[in-house]
Amino acid sequence: MSQQVPATETVADDADSLAADARRTIADAGLRGAVVGSREIGDIPTLEIRADAVSAVLDALRTGLALDHCSSVVGQEYDTHAESVYLLRSYDDPTRALGVAVPVPLEQKRSQSGADAYRTAAWHEREAYDLMGIEYDEHPDLRRILLPETWQGHPLSRAYDQDRPQIVPFRENEQSPTDRPASAGDAGGTDTMFLNIGPHHPATHGVMHLEATLDGEQVVDVEPDIGYIHRCEEQMCESGTYRHQIMPYPDRWDWSGAGLCNEWSYARAAESLADIEVPEYAQVLRTFTAELSRMLGHFLAVGAYALDVIGDFTATFMYAIQARERVQDILEDITGQRLMFNYFRLGGVVWDLPEPREEFLESVRTFLAEVPERVQEFHDLLTANEILQMRTVDTGHLDPETAKQYGCTGPVARGSGIDYDIRRDDPYGYYDELDWEVPVEDGCDNYARLLVRLRELEESAKIVDQCTDLLESWPDADRTIQASVPRTIKPPEGAEVYETVEAAKGELGIYIRSDGTQQPGRFNIRGPSFSNLQALPEMANGGMVPDLIATLGSLDTIMGEVDR
Repeated sequence: MSQQVPATETVADDADSLAADARRTIADAGLRGAVVGSREIGDIPTLEIRADAVSAVLDALRTGLALDHCSSVVGQEYDTHAESVYLLRSYDDPTRALGVAVPVPLEQKRSQSGADAYRTAAWHEREAYDLMGIEYDEHPDLRRILLPETWQGHPLSRAYDQDRPQIVPFRENEQSPTDRPASAGDAGGTDTMFLNIGPHHPATHGVMHLEATLDGEQVVDVEPDIGYIHRCEEQMCESGTYRHQIMPYPDRWDWSGAGLCNEWSYARAAESLADIEVPEYAQVLRTFTAELSRMLGHFLAVGAYALDVIGDFTATFMYAIQARERVQDILEDITGQRLMFNYFRLGGVVWDLPEPREEFLESVRTFLAEVPERVQEFHDLLTANEILQMRTVDTGHLDPETAKQYGCTGPVARGSGIDYDIRRDDPYGYYDELDWEVPVEDGCDNYARLLVRLRELEESAKIVDQCTDLLESWPDADRTIQASVPRTIKPPEGAEVYETVEAAKGELGIYIRSDGTQQPGRFNIRGPSFSNLQALPEMANGGMVPDLIATLGSLDTIMGEVDR
């Protein structure tokens, strides 16, 4: 216990120092008077600024303090005002985090856009406009993103009329790609063709619509059209209680099988908000199951990519599914479920390993012993395949600076040479006690992203192997699977927190603001696929149509996480 106090003080000192540096940076940029207040979101210092200074302030913080990662933008309403909260981080050190809140009057929910400073803010602001009704001046393309353009009202706004009919004349549903701002590729007077890809097409990896403009077979412009399975998961979580009713939802954001990582994101946020400390043994169980869950997601990503790019169904895809089934068997033995696990609980996990314990752990070791051989098979069938190399090497190019501008994380960022992983850089669970590495490739192309996922399978297996040894040797008397958690959790009114984990697709963040009741006053989900997908036009424009399919597949997008 004696070591925890200085550590806490150090975190507080660092936060105060960053807040002071931010104020100086803003003032040095000639923006005196831009800061109108301050507060904290968990341990993240947050400055409140004027609505007309957003772009300049964000640009000053990005360039002056190297806060080059806009992790999320949260739109929300209070009784007296609305606001947008820009949550900033550094790719070099994600523990350096700063919030920028922009309060605006309820009667005029309008502020300046931050998209000039961070391109990823464009989609996040469109979401806040769509669901909350906040408008952003100088936004490059402010229109709905999850709901149809004809939708009446903004569902998360307090003034939303739920009884208002959504029936509109057919003519109002008529949309044309020419209604959007012209892209750079539209210039030059060339004859182009507009092509719809999806929303019901296997290459789109879910219910997604790509609006592609082609010059011959070259992609001039592509616009992802999302929201087809939007369920307003944030509002559903706001309708549930912290203790039990929210936890089943995170599994549904990623049906590739990586839902346990998602459960951890909510657990971290709620535990931070309610000041719950997780027992060490439960942290090992969480790390153990989360990495198995990550392997589920990556096996599917690799197998599906083989199907996308070279049509390999009988070998690689089925090999990947076979390995995935082995992992599902293990997780089913632990959790009782094969996909929607609902295994995590606030303060720990729902139960311990199955009995007989030794027999179960031996089955895990048997599987782990086969992983290197299975990954080598994938290399033989895929990375060494000349056809796949022709389709993936030097296609879907995403340079590091562009990836950072769009807030890309996970294998997408690490495939562009960005050495960023929340598990290592802002440790949680038992990761900092284990021996493993963060795979990074600097190819910046589709091939590099495939290599990262294959290497991550091996690293996840190493983590699971070490956890297996720990779980086997852990003293019986210390196998506490859950902390003592109050039956009713009511965080103080106004308390806020933003916590992230390294999910299979990248950085998954949860923002919660308490209104003093058993249910969150605001619940916001930062899905990694949402930001990764926004970068698709940068990666695909100028390439060929087959390159577009290979590039989309390399993002490993899960639409449940994008649309929520």
